[in-house]
Amino acid sequence: MKKNIVVAIDGPSAAGKSTIAKLVAKKEGFIYIDTGAMYRSVACYCRMQNVDLNDEKAVADCLKDIRIQLTQDNKVFLNDEDVTEKIRTDEVSRGSSIVSQYEAIRKFLVDSQREMAATGNVILDGRDIGTVVLPDADLKIYQIASVETRALRRYKENIERGLEADLDTIKKEIEERDYQDMNRTISPLKKADDAIVVDTSQLSLDEVVEVVLKLISKVKEG
Repeated sequence: MKKNIVVAIDGPSAAGKSTIAKLVAKKEGFIYIDTGAMYRSVACYCRMQNVDLNDEKAVADCLKDIRIQLTQDNKVFLNDEDVTEKIRTDEVSRGSSIVSQYEAIRKFLVDSQREMAATGNVILDGRDIGTVVLPDADLKIYQIASVETRALRRYKENIERGLEADLDTIKKEIEERDYQDMNRTISPLKKADDAIVVDTSQLSLDEVVEVVLKLISKVKEG
């Protein structure tokens, strides 16, 4: 039976990757590495410092001043400040899509992610985990959902957080994010050849978790 397992979950924005990864990690006793939060943290820091996100050199220059810590209770700290909620705004989300295209930022964070995953029994989610970050992951999942489903999920999340939300605007932003992620020059979003597609459009959270747990069980059995 395989002991140390690395699970990679890729997919488009708002497909529920982080939510599923957290729940599965808790049930399996795995370490969850929120790669998206790391990119969001870079974007958040740049915004806090009034750095132009479209200035690649200026963003890269910020890396020396950025320290990101992910805790086991799923909190995100940026230079010792808890930014768990701050990095989840739509504004930061759009910013993370921009900075994730820059080679220096990707190298900086990918190196960190590989170090974190080296111990095994971890689950990571993002856009290029199974294709670039950890191409030898034991289990690769490509998690998808319709644009309509993802927009509604994001809309409900924003309402729950007390944020202003417009469903049509969110849908448009998701479509734009998909285009950016799939067409960027460096590490575009795409399904790994050996990834298993999980469409969550018509599934509840519990049902998706059960699907992933069964896939992990198969990996454990070899």
